[in-house]
Amino acid sequence: MNTPSHTPNPSQPIGLQVSAPAARPGTFFAGAPSVSAASPRARRSAFLRDAFRPFYLGGSLFAALAIPLWLGMWYHQSFTPSLPALYWHTHEMVFGFAVAIIIGFLFTAARNWTGLTLPDGVPLATLVTLWLAGRVGVFFFYGAPAAIVDSLLLPIVAGVLAFKFIRARSFASFPLVGVLIALSIANIAFHAGMMQWIELAPLGAIEFGLMMVVLIEMIIGGRIVPAFTASAIPGVRQRRSAWLNRAAIILAAAAFVSDASRAPPRLIASFSIVAGALGVVQALGWNPLATRSKSILWILHAAYAFIPIGLILLGVSWLNFLPRSAAIHALAVGSMGGLIMGMITRTALGHSGRPVRAGRAETICYALVLLAALLRVSASLVPPASMAFMLGAGTAWSAAFLLYAITYAPILCRARATT
Repeated sequence: MNTPSHTPNPSQPIGLQVSAPAARPGTFFAGAPSVSAASPRARRSAFLRDAFRPFYLGGSLFAALAIPLWLGMWYHQSFTPSLPALYWHTHEMVFGFAVAIIIGFLFTAARNWTGLTLPDGVPLATLVTLWLAGRVGVFFFYGAPAAIVDSLLLPIVAGVLAFKFIRARSFASFPLVGVLIALSIANIAFHAGMMQWIELAPLGAIEFGLMMVVLIEMIIGGRIVPAFTASAIPGVRQRRSAWLNRAAIILAAAAFVSDASRAPPRLIASFSIVAGALGVVQALGWNPLATRSKSILWILHAAYAFIPIGLILLGVSWLNFLPRSAAIHALAVGSMGGLIMGMITRTALGHSGRPVRAGRAETICYALVLLAALLRVSASLVPPASMAFMLGAGTAWSAAFLLYAITYAPILCRARATT
């Protein structure tokens, strides 16, 4: 179906247009509400004025550090956390790294979707401290207190967003709240399984959490990736279909739920492969080749492509043709890592009042994350070369997020640029 000439504002929630501050040209969301230089808010630290600032910087630094630590545990077993190393690695990539970015992204977005204030200043610092306490507790002091502390953050975030959406009557945004609740339940289930409060495989809870992150990517990415492309490339030919987008999300959700519940393998495979096939048609309709000269766009298309790839690999793995690890890492490193890198560069630039365009540093970050994804999936598919591929993937991943942190720390810590 051909896209209408009118491109919806991607700062609005899915399926609903609400009154919100007008967006600055070229930015993803509307800018932060203007404040007087003499107001109390203006005197606050710029770093704690917007949720994306501390959570993007903290999440990127954590991503850069966590993978070398994991590789050291895996190859040398020299320094291990207070819970099994594999569980620490997989849990922290989802509930440490990805959750930090999701909170920064959604709190900043929801402020502009609803026109309402969200936590900043001391309340925001409290949430960041809670996130940091979870990371420290899980690594050094794992036990019931650490599990409880780490389980608190997501329910608080889901509750804050639900309250704001209700106040703004932004009910079409509630699917995001539902997915956050499911993500929170997955984290609680992991800790309950680890503490033997319930009989549950901890790794299964983590993988379900990853799949909830992928659903968030599909809900948001299915709207913004084609919209950004149409906005940046006037006259670009695209085929977009609301029903195709919804069908891909629904079937992916069915695949993830059936996977977590260990439904019959052929049923899981059917849901996964059909959802992946719909995702391929959906992504090709957005005309990804038109973005090849604009890295800030092609990273979103390339990273989103790992979602249907991961779904198809997941389905094939249930038919015992390929290892499950290939699907998990296509979703985790390719789609999650790639889309996060694409969005934390774009939104940080837009919200800090800078032009939304990728320079050399951003393009290197994008290339490194995609290289990490290709190498890590290859490590699962080519066992004889797995060690070399894993080392290469880990090096590329850490270099990408370290470069982001170094490049963007001044942007994230300084007040919004004025034009």
